[in-house]
Amino acid sequence: MVQGLTNAVRAAELRRRIVFTLVMFAIFRLGIFVPTPGVDAARVSQLLSNGTLFGLLNLFSGGAFFDFSIFAMGIFPYINASIIMQLLTVVVPKVEEWSKEGAEGQKKISQWTRYGTAVLGFLQALGVTTSLGRSGALYHYSLPSILLICLTLTAGTMFLMWLGELITERGIGNGISLIIFAGIVAGLPGGIGNLSRYLAAGTVTVGNLLLLIVIGIVVIAGVIFVIQGERRVPVQYAKRVVGRRVYGGQSSHIPLKVNAAGVIPVIFAISILYLPITILSFWHTPFLITLSHYIGPAGPINVLLEFVLVVVFTFFYTQVIFKPDDVADNMKKYGGFIPGIRPGRPTAQYLGKVSNRITVIGAIFLGVVAILPTFVQNATSIPGLYFGGTALLIVVGVALDTMKQIQAHLVMRNYQGFLK
Repeated sequence: MVQGLTNAVRAAELRRRIVFTLVMFAIFRLGIFVPTPGVDAARVSQLLSNGTLFGLLNLFSGGAFFDFSIFAMGIFPYINASIIMQLLTVVVPKVEEWSKEGAEGQKKISQWTRYGTAVLGFLQALGVTTSLGRSGALYHYSLPSILLICLTLTAGTMFLMWLGELITERGIGNGISLIIFAGIVAGLPGGIGNLSRYLAAGTVTVGNLLLLIVIGIVVIAGVIFVIQGERRVPVQYAKRVVGRRVYGGQSSHIPLKVNAAGVIPVIFAISILYLPITILSFWHTPFLITLSHYIGPAGPINVLLEFVLVVVFTFFYTQVIFKPDDVADNMKKYGGFIPGIRPGRPTAQYLGKVSNRITVIGAIFLGVVAILPTFVQNATSIPGLYFGGTALLIVVGVALDTMKQIQAHLVMRNYQGFLK
């Protein structure tokens, strides 16, 4: 790994991509300190310290929500818009047609995703602003002040979306995932500081802290094991004679990942769960306050819904990125076949069955890791523990994905030191 990073620095193009990504991270971190006009940040911090539905949002935004900066909404509206567009590809024939038109179709989908981001960002900002206004966190609780705050927060989200697209295009890795990654990692020193204060005050014992560290190491090892795990389906290519040359005849395999969806299902599930929380923030009645307690983070309904949504999105996203029919058609076109399985439709059915079986393992694992923080907090008695399984899953998953992309760039340039 060290040798690979050394070679990455030596490659001029890859070095430029890495530097560009780091510059975008710096811009993101600078935006954290730009306050939203009309909001009492001290009051927001007090509400967060007393426990709030938006604690996880604060973690993923790198502390932007805690200080209520222009990036307080983070990138979640864009993720919600992306989910909606992906669902529409299954439901709406026109959107499905766009998805099959290649680059031009993806351009149309991306454009509509941006429109959806603006709409959802404004609605989410309106819900959060209204909730904070009723809690006394606004200097002026009036319509002009609310509109100004909502427009500012929506603009911040759109700017983050633009940064993410720039990182994907000119940097290294998936820009949106890396922004979330940067937000989580930026909050790590503060989380360690809180643990130190809890330990000094006697709120947390050394045994509980050691238990937390052991759980963290086990989760990281499990995440790496599952993300890297794959089922290799053997493929044999028949010999073909073209002129005087003989093609084919070699053996290969199709790597089916245990967790082909990566960390996307977890991010999707968290984004979806914040929608009802945002909607409920418009009204403060005794019934809705009680309902918010149950569906908020650490609430029983929230834990169950998060597990179910992660499992569902894992299967859904795996179906989106892995199409057995296309793989079977390509194998048949080039004379490939799975030993013991007939080419064509039987091959597609076999690949679909194998993919579904191993996806069950990956989906259940992702679901367990996603809800793990709630049980870890109960086991260790550490208050305000947000940097748990979900955060570790995203950090490790994004780091592994980014390293794979760096390795792919290095392999394309035939670096002998790396290949060895």
